[in-house]
Amino acid sequence: MSARVFIDGEAGTTGLSIYERLERRGDLELLRIDPERRKDPSERKRLLNLADVAILCLPDEAAQEAVSWVERPGVKILDASTAHRTAPGWTYGLPELKAEQRQRIQRSTRVANPGCYPTGAIALLRPLIDAGALSAAAPLSVHAVSGYSGGGRKLIERFQSANAPKYGAYGFGLTHKHLPEMQRYARLESTPLFSPAVGNFECGMLVFVPLGPSERGAATGADLQRLLSARYAAEPFISVRPLNDESALDAGYLDPEALNGTNRMQLFVYSNEQSRQTLLVARLDNLGKGAAGAALQNLNLMLGIEETRGLS
Repeated sequence: MSARVFIDGEAGTTGLSIYERLERRGDLELLRIDPERRKDPSERKRLLNLADVAILCLPDEAAQEAVSWVERPGVKILDASTAHRTAPGWTYGLPELKAEQRQRIQRSTRVANPGCYPTGAIALLRPLIDAGALSAAAPLSVHAVSGYSGGGRKLIERFQSANAPKYGAYGFGLTHKHLPEMQRYARLESTPLFSPAVGNFECGMLVFVPLGPSERGAATGADLQRLLSARYAAEPFISVRPLNDESALDAGYLDPEALNGTNRMQLFVYSNEQSRQTLLVARLDNLGKGAAGAALQNLNLMLGIEETRGLS
């Protein structure tokens, strides 16, 4: 029998994106809620307990409530909210995090889908910290720009309006909700300084980690690029570009939209050895590898299906 999948919150941006990817597949049975009952707790609870895997695309409090409704032991939960990314008993859904992470996701009944910004930052930092090329105690900063689709209905409406802004930086309270997972899974000893921004484009993302002489220590840009290349050499969705890759630049600019519609992520190392400064960059689709694509990758693992199915 086909595995039964229920998306609780399929009307939202991430939920719609996951549904569009899943409806093209013939190996899964999608349980759909009547649109008139999508806010009916009893109907949502019924479908949650019918599913083999329930994907939660809900605000944090609603996701926590939905988990509490699950009574059937066989139901697996894949939560796309922030609610459980650092919670005890939940597995972080970044298969590329470390060697055994795929097996942990496969065995888990509770998986937290990663955030879009942390996906890029952790992919850049974790291998370098694990290898000792960067110190976990280094005071790091992370900067990023995302398409507006990651900000929910109100932000989408604002950027699609006649008076749409061209660009908007935010997070000035320095308490962004992605910081706990970024610190934990990159293995940083202190919270990084994170400055996110939104550009006037629907999807796409660039994540930057600048390293000065004190942060990168004795490692050269070539050392960092080699470590990243070795770590991700066998990964189907992460590729590491050559050092100081000029072929990726269009008149000197790196396009944040180049991987839109895919589950791919590219990592770049740009380095100036004279100044001993290095810029690490991740490029991904904030709704692909940063959300819906990552959810499908995790779903495949949780169901024992080929990890790349539906994501080629």
